[in-house]
Amino acid sequence: MGIFSVFTRELAIDLGTANTLIIKDEKVVVDQPSIVAIDRRTNQTIAVGHRAMQMHEKTHENIKTVRPLKDGVIADFQAAESMIEGMINMVENRRRFFTSLRMVICIPSGITEVEKRAVFDSADNVNSKETYLIYEPMAAALGIGLNVEEPEGNMIIDIGGGTTEIAVIALSGIVADQSLRIAGDEMTNDIISYMKQEHNILIGERTAEQIKIAVGAAIEDIPNPPKKFAVNGRDLMTGIPRQIFTNHHEIVEALDKSISKIEDGVLKALEMTPPELGADIFKKGLYLTGGGALLRGIDKRLSRKTKLPVTIVDDPLRAVVKGTGDALKNINKYTFLIDRKSV
Repeated sequence: MGIFSVFTRELAIDLGTANTLIIKDEKVVVDQPSIVAIDRRTNQTIAVGHRAMQMHEKTHENIKTVRPLKDGVIADFQAAESMIEGMINMVENRRRFFTSLRMVICIPSGITEVEKRAVFDSADNVNSKETYLIYEPMAAALGIGLNVEEPEGNMIIDIGGGTTEIAVIALSGIVADQSLRIAGDEMTNDIISYMKQEHNILIGERTAEQIKIAVGAAIEDIPNPPKKFAVNGRDLMTGIPRQIFTNHHEIVEALDKSISKIEDGVLKALEMTPPELGADIFKKGLYLTGGGALLRGIDKRLSRKTKLPVTIVDDPLRAVVKGTGDALKNINKYTFLIDRKSV
């Protein structure tokens, strides 16, 4: 082929509010927090992913950390470009003039046309020659092995960092859906507010995330409840660092309103579902994916609300990116992929 041949590299990207994952050659090669650190004086990006997360909420006035995505969509265009480019460069050092890049990027189902164009523009600025978009529920369905082309109804609930995507899928399309801006980030804020109101202690996002992982729960009657968790923060009265202990009972109370909104979204999507597809869902139940699926008891709470079986899929954190990778392999087969011409 010669030294001047153009090689096409293909990447599947789950561009998440909390984490970004990239698949290359059917393997997850990048799994990093969606955050960048920027030098305020030069406006240059100095860290991306894990390294930037280590700096988060610990920076001085010359450095700021930015989470470029909010509620599943790009909120800071420039920071998003820097983050995408930095993470693509983690895959391998690219020779821009000798490499053609093709990407499939995952997006929320409730995204607007303007927000779609922002994703395409970000891809263009990292020299992607071909860019396709796929809706998160469709990617999640592919990622857990469902045949989305069959005339059968499947209901996916993907609880991510910025959005909860609820969709009924049949015949390669989304029949009924709800895209809620209530997800992991909102739950983190709920925990911060609860600690402030109930314990008079101020904590940061990272500590709230640790609490959610350590003792987070959606219902109180969970098997093998976790032990009390030590929380370090700043006393709002004295300003002095203080330690308290919390447990899963408190976090159930803290998260109740957000989880109730997700329950309402599920019920609304079920109400919108045609009866024949509803019959399929009754037999199969609901499939739960995303990081929120790991919240203790969330499946039981949704099952009690809907009176339907709820299944937490294998490896829920990577279901969406695996489905995005499947779409990348079958670009010419899947009609539901969105390209620039259709926006």
